[in-house]
Amino acid sequence: MVESTLEPAGLVGKPLPMDSPAPKVEALGEKDGGRKPVVCVTGAGGYVGSWLVKILLSEGYIVHGTVRDPDDKKNEHLKLQGNSCGKLQLFKADLLNYPEMSAAITGCEGVFHVASPLPAHAVHDPQKEVIDPAVTGTLNVVKASKENGIRRVVIVSSVAAVVVSPSLPKDSYDESCWSDLDHCKMMKKWYYVSKTMAESLAWEYAEENGLDLVTICPSLVLGPMLQPTVNVSSLVLIKLLKGEKDAVIYSGMVDVRDLCEALVLLFEKAEASGRYICSAHHLRASVLVEKLKGMYPKYNYPDQYIGFGHEVPLSSKKLQNLGWRFRPLEETLADSVQSLLKHGIVE
Repeated sequence: MVESTLEPAGLVGKPLPMDSPAPKVEALGEKDGGRKPVVCVTGAGGYVGSWLVKILLSEGYIVHGTVRDPDDKKNEHLKLQGNSCGKLQLFKADLLNYPEMSAAITGCEGVFHVASPLPAHAVHDPQKEVIDPAVTGTLNVVKASKENGIRRVVIVSSVAAVVVSPSLPKDSYDESCWSDLDHCKMMKKWYYVSKTMAESLAWEYAEENGLDLVTICPSLVLGPMLQPTVNVSSLVLIKLLKGEKDAVIYSGMVDVRDLCEALVLLFEKAEASGRYICSAHHLRASVLVEKLKGMYPKYNYPDQYIGFGHEVPLSSKKLQNLGWRFRPLEETLADSVQSLLKHGIVE
């Protein structure tokens, strides 16, 4: 098992920009006879993982999904999806347990690494709670992928690995931008530290070992929930609808379904290479609140909230050039609120 530290060897402040052309590969979305290959999805029971599994199964893929406990009731929604087609197998696998991760990846041709800690509470031990699961977990996945002959690995990183730097771009953030580790540590933004370290070290491993790797950096992910438990990003809308003043609103947003469709696109497109920013909408916090008020006026929205982000937008041009399209913001917000109502989280 590879251990991570806050100061890994060879990683100082600015990670290597990884956007060089990938080796030529055949289309990855089909096997001989037009059949879809077997793929592994880490964190299959989470917000993004659940939607990714659903979309993959609907397109005919056979899926190995990793979860902490396959028998946990919070994974019943996955079993219902899998039972409908018999193409989902759940594996008990901890990110820090290399043999478990390798067992889930064995027999697959592709890997989608989605699992990563995103605490909803104050972090008391950043190394144990955030850094180790993200960094060591990612290195375990890429190492197991290489040893199992995986054709392509797609990692869900974050714009957290893109936008935090003292020197901001003049027009927009693109895939050449990286968050500055020293700056993130100084600000004690441990999630940003973990995502920046995990992605950059994954690229370092991929280059040294000839692994076909693609990473995607989504902004705030909204949209309907499939899983029964509340995910951190959905708290943004929940707190606004409930009038809580500590709501944090991020300027960049993308629908969870559009993100998952982008993940499949990046796996299937032979020409996909390097990093991809995935952000559909950029707007001020006040604009989002006013839009919600117009759509759902009955709620008592807070008059104070925390707007987080930058005037400089995120560019998803590279992903769009590959064929990615996204939903209107109004559709995402409407489906998000309806999902919260359906789950009884808001009234």
